[in-house]
Amino acid sequence: MKKLGHIVFFGLVGLVANAQQDPQFTQFMFNTLYYNPGFAGSEGVTKATILHRSQWLGYQPTFGGGGAPTTQIVSFTTPIYKLNSGFGAYIVNDRLGPQNNLEAQATYAYHLGIKESKLSLGVRLGIYSQSINFNLYRPIQDSDPLLQAGGRESQVRPDLSVGAFFRKEKFYAGASFNHLIKSEFDFGVGQRNALQNHMYVTGGYFYEVNFDLKFQFVGLVKTDFTKTSFDLGALAYLKDTMWGGLSFRQAEAAIVMLGYSFLKDKSLRVGYALDYVIQDQRAKQPTSHEFMISYELPVNPGSGKKVVRTPRYRH
Repeated sequence: MKKLGHIVFFGLVGLVANAQQDPQFTQFMFNTLYYNPGFAGSEGVTKATILHRSQWLGYQPTFGGGGAPTTQIVSFTTPIYKLNSGFGAYIVNDRLGPQNNLEAQATYAYHLGIKESKLSLGVRLGIYSQSINFNLYRPIQDSDPLLQAGGRESQVRPDLSVGAFFRKEKFYAGASFNHLIKSEFDFGVGQRNALQNHMYVTGGYFYEVNFDLKFQFVGLVKTDFTKTSFDLGALAYLKDTMWGGLSFRQAEAAIVMLGYSFLKDKSLRVGYALDYVIQDQRAKQPTSHEFMISYELPVNPGSGKKVVRTPRYRH
């Protein structure tokens, strides 16, 4: 029975991991560094971004604790003009009931100028930590020593990703491969829970109606080579100051997004997204909420690069 308990325990961990091993973000168009290491420094500005996501707000499990999933990410990206490259880094905290995933990643990307476009090739290296709170599990057998001891246990493993990102003034696209090392977490019970390879494909197109009104059409395809899903959306920007849009996540949610730019140079941006669950609502909660804030540092005149500020492109 002890062996059966261990198998059931890791089956639950695997179910959580496979269902959402990597966290999802509704405002992925403002969080490209997370999905693609080739994005680092490609905007030509130094920028810091913070995102907080509360998924299925109000959800409570039928037993134990942990509550609804929540995710936070803090990211930073900057160009390195002298090396025709860029640097980026981020920290992610992703809580999934009894399991907590923590990432700390650093990215380097080399930028190749191709006529009026740019191709960036990036590599990301960091650490991935998994923590399990055994107090939040209900054992099949009360005497199971794995769960009887309770407490929290953590393991840290290396992580590696690569990506390519291409952009022109009105178009961008990228592809990346995450968790190439496929690091494993076993927590001493002999059942291995490995990070799965993920591929992300992003793309976007900008259409300018007039000087005051512009549209951005975006897409994101996600796959772990077992299951594939996609996000599609459109945003409208008014006077480079405010934006709003609609998005759809396959087989899960319809989404509304709003945002506003502050300060004279519009360097401070605040965004909000509301997900309304349209599938399997009885097993979740009807809404998810996401908040974003980003700040672009003033351009260094000594960089020799002129920055043209539009909501669609930085160079």
